[in-house]
Amino acid sequence: MAYSTKSKKSSKTYYLHSKNVTLKGGHKQTIYYFASKAGSNAVNALPAGYTVVENDRTGLPILKKKR
Repeated sequence: MAYSTKSKKSSKTYYLHSKNVTLKGGHKQTIYYFASKAGSNAVNALPAGYTVVENDRTGLPILKKKR
């Protein structure tokens, strides 16, 4: 089951996804993003050291590193 979070502002459910990308310099990095539907890149759990916050203006979830 994909990790999901519900927006407090819009009450919509968003699912966490990850994708491996190659940057211009050849460096490989994993990016995380939320989508309204669970796709093939959906992640089952939050990555270690991250937390979910919500954008106050739009209500969209954002993955943020813990301090």
